[in-house]
Amino acid sequence: MLIVVCIKQVPDTTQVQIDPVTNTLVREGIPFIVNPYDTHALEEALRLKDRFGYRVAALSMGPPNAEATLKKALALGVDRAILLSDRVFGGADTLATSNVLSAAIRKLHDEVDKVSLVLCGKQTIDGDTAQVGPGIASRLNFRQLTLVDRIENLDAAGGKIRVSRKLEGRHEIVETTLPAMLTVVRELNRPRYPKVSMRLAAAEATVEVWNNQTLGLDEQSIGLKGSPTWVSKIFSPERAKGEILGDGIAEPAAATRMLIDRLLSKDLLAL
Repeated sequence: MLIVVCIKQVPDTTQVQIDPVTNTLVREGIPFIVNPYDTHALEEALRLKDRFGYRVAALSMGPPNAEATLKKALALGVDRAILLSDRVFGGADTLATSNVLSAAIRKLHDEVDKVSLVLCGKQTIDGDTAQVGPGIASRLNFRQLTLVDRIENLDAAGGKIRVSRKLEGRHEIVETTLPAMLTVVRELNRPRYPKVSMRLAAAEATVEVWNNQTLGLDEQSIGLKGSPTWVSKIFSPERAKGEILGDGIAEPAAATRMLIDRLLSKDLLAL
């Protein structure tokens, strides 16, 4: 059985800045990292490999420098790393991205080994849409389990998987048939660190690169041409000037007095 993990190289959002003139992201000098949610998907795939001996393939769509992200996956123990990189993939929204990823997974399923499980992080920290994983499931006709915080049981022979889903204020236990796509949350596990020997081996390892000639997709369904979503503007919201900072729990009387004084100072009570 082959498990596919979709990972993405994202800018470190703690250091992202926006150009106040052009209202675009300042990319120069911003470090890139593996999407944090995807590290938990990768760890869970590797745990299933350790436990059952399954093969794991890591898949990422991005520019050539995203190869570094896949080499980190190789250092952790994945069996195969594939970078989907082509200029025609550029500018993709979640719809076009899921088209490319699902086509690559289908190719692995048809030509290499049966893909029974696809793992993704619940969302990426740069887009926060949480749409790519479900989009992959829809295009592959896989069962879809989102917000997974624990795999209760995986029965490959019986073709079933049972998971716990983290919902607001409660958990839900769900069982479905394979093949399935899971999006996972951080509570699922604690990612491992690579061994020095594996890091050294990964540095010399080859990351496969698939372009659109490999996948053979209609260019109208991928990249910018296949993306119905357009981002017209990015900006940082301005903080309210003269905001009131008080502790309404520990010091409710003081916080109330601050609010009353501010209202009186603006003559708002006379309205």
